[in-house]
Amino acid sequence: MPAGAELPPLGEVSGVVMFGGTANVDQTDDHPFLARVRGYARQAVEAGVPYLGICLGSQILARALGSEVVKSPVKECGFEPIRPTAEGKQDPLLSQYSDGDMVVQWHEDTYELPPGAVLLATGDSIAVQAYRAGERAWGIQFHQEVDAVEFGWWVDIAAADTDLAAVWGKSADRLRDEASRLMAAHEERGRELFGRFAEVVRGAR
Repeated sequence: MPAGAELPPLGEVSGVVMFGGTANVDQTDDHPFLARVRGYARQAVEAGVPYLGICLGSQILARALGSEVVKSPVKECGFEPIRPTAEGKQDPLLSQYSDGDMVVQWHEDTYELPPGAVLLATGDSIAVQAYRAGERAWGIQFHQEVDAVEFGWWVDIAAADTDLAAVWGKSADRLRDEASRLMAAHEERGRELFGRFAEVVRGAR
């Protein structure tokens, strides 16, 4: 978020989608906008404005609702399985997912389930992969917005100055191979997820 950029008043928006980033949510001295968007996320929940937070966006929502965001026990990168809970299988957004569906991950922070939130999906290494706060706010740790082209950019950029296997546990070649086999289904689920969120937004007007 550029310095000086203004967030639109919640009364003037129909829904909020908050994407990822490389900062930790508490690095507000270096990135002052994080404090602003954290407050914005909480206000969206309180006002009933539909909210979808992805990766950092889910961490911002969790922090706004009282959960600490900390370093994960493992870094997740590339395609990893998620495990929907019983509640997730009934959720307006998450019910499309099946046990073991492979989703794009790229994060090193995690959080506990926010107070009062409903756990919708877990993972083999990270306990909270998706949750709902109230009736219209969701946080998902995985990058369901990413398509093949963008993922390819991420891998190329990271591989240019990082030993991916040493830092993230997977080489660039492995990540590209995963994408070649799994991205098409991931993209289809992404289209469905955002379509469902759009329906929530239309129903909340």
